[in-house]
Amino acid sequence: MEEGIDWLRKKGLSAAAKKSGRVASEGLIGIVTKGTAGVLLEVNAETDFVARNEQFQKFVKTVSHLALEDDVDLDALKKKPYPGADRTVEEELTQLIATVGENMTLRRLGKLKVQNGVVCSYIHTQVAPELGRIGVLVALESTGNTEKLHELGMSLAMHIAAARPEVLKVADVSKDSLDRERRIFREQSLASGKSEDVIEKMIEGRIRKYHEEVVLWEQAYVIDGKSKISKVIEEAGKEVGAPVELLAFERFELGEGIEKKTTDFASEVAEQLAK
Repeated sequence: MEEGIDWLRKKGLSAAAKKSGRVASEGLIGIVTKGTAGVLLEVNAETDFVARNEQFQKFVKTVSHLALEDDVDLDALKKKPYPGADRTVEEELTQLIATVGENMTLRRLGKLKVQNGVVCSYIHTQVAPELGRIGVLVALESTGNTEKLHELGMSLAMHIAAARPEVLKVADVSKDSLDRERRIFREQSLASGKSEDVIEKMIEGRIRKYHEEVVLWEQAYVIDGKSKISKVIEEAGKEVGAPVELLAFERFELGEGIEKKTTDFASEVAEQLAK
């Protein structure tokens, strides 16, 4: 009996291995918070159909909670025992691949923690509780009123989901990114035929605009459309009853950065016939 079970498991693992090369850009973002800590986890599958699969949803939610319990990175998380099973998280995922019939990957893990304050979350396009297509975490450090602080954190998380900032402050913009933007702006400005002094002023103006697009601190608050986030944080101290510091944020959007393979129907048929 045991030999038969082993044989079936090996066949399942073999089938899963064959699927591992296929592009997985759909799936779910798991998001869990508890007081001063929060976790974001992206688990990918090949189709959005799997995102509605109860087994897949249970797996993403379970592993998200597991990540919150221990201070581990993604590689260590994969090796942790999966709750209720005599397998690791990675092995449980392999079994799920064999069962569902799609390639799946534990892609990335984000964590935020504060000493005093809150970590707030927001899910956009929620599929089920703690699961969606866009997840945001915001870490606010403060000794002020926790309820007021949480309200602020939720509003900021919604802003981040909509405005898509890349970094927290201007100093966090990488030199490579800034140099690339300057080169682009210079090429565009040279076509104007203006003097070098004027071109430099034009470039600096474009850089300020670039900062307003990618730097959270410099963005206009989507709630009122005019206040800078830096000003919102400063003013929040009065409402909360103590100074507020926005320590960090994490924003995961499902499948971002994954190159999706597009194949027309005729090519797909030809590919199948060639096998």
